Amino acid sequence: MDFGTIIPIVLIIFFLLSTFTTVGQGTVKVITMFGKYRRILTPGLNFKLPIIEKVHKTISIQNRSADLEFQAITADQANVYFKAMLLYSVYDQQEETIKSVAFKFIDEKNFMQTLVRTVEGTVRSFVATKKQVEILRLRNEIVHEVKQHLDDSLAEWGYHLIDLQINDITFDHAIIESMAKVVASQNLKAAAENEGQALLITKTKQAEAEGNAIKIAATAEREAQQLRGQGITLFREEAAKGMSIAAKEMKDAGLDSSLILFQMWTEAIKHVAEHGKGNVIFLDGSPEGMEKTIRQVMAMDMNRMGKNQ
Repeated sequence: MDFGTIIPIVLIIFFLLSTFTTVGQGTVKVITMFGKYRRILTPGLNFKLPIIEKVHKTISIQNRSADLEFQAITADQANVYFKAMLLYSVYDQQEETIKSVAFKFIDEKNFMQTLVRTVEGTVRSFVATKKQVEILRLRNEIVHEVKQHLDDSLAEWGYHLIDLQINDITFDHAIIESMAKVVASQNLKAAAENEGQALLITKTKQAEAEGNAIKIAATAEREAQQLRGQGITLFREEAAKGMSIAAKEMKDAGLDSSLILFQMWTEAIKHVAEHGKGNVIFLDGSPEGMEKTIRQVMAMDMNRMGKNQ
């Protein structure tokens, strides 16, 4: 086979090979003809016209992420530094969407630059209306603000914002130190207030316990006094009954009942001497004193008997 025969064969093979192109999974290819949009090739083996049809751009339809770092200034002139992660993807595989992705920007670099600047501008506009002490607790509000402003722009470019995560928010070192001091002072104040409240509760409970103890003791003492009084009353009633019976028996026997009273008097004196706390007991032991005592006891007995009748 001579050289003149080989060349046509090679050209035919090259022509046949150039009529087919492979599209990888998760991507689509945009085909142009003479520089004008022609059609879209989906994943798999596709046929295209050689020479006149060209692959303008291969577009990934998978999720993509971008790390962002930027700075903003608060309303009170504090520098805030953000680190964020942006997750986005092609909105769908419709023809108009793919055309927007393929032709809105010159290349991927220009698209990313515009995307990052849009996010930064939205965050800076929002932060500029807030004070530094508000920023840390407004993380979710910042994300919502960016999504609200970015969704329309991304949809016009053929993309969809899946998620925006703000991973870190920091301030200048001097501001961080001052914020730490403020937090520490607030914690000390809260601790002091809690300690004061705890002490007040403790004192209140102690006072309530002491009051209840006094009340219980007073109630118990009152009940004890009542019981003692009832016991004394019952004792006196029983003693009176016993004395009446003894006096009646002595009277029937021809004996003087005043002896019972005298015996009770002497027993009382004996009991006082044995159990009393004093050291000296004064008694009139003269005959006149004894006689006077007997008369008094007999008078008491006669008075009792008169009342019983």
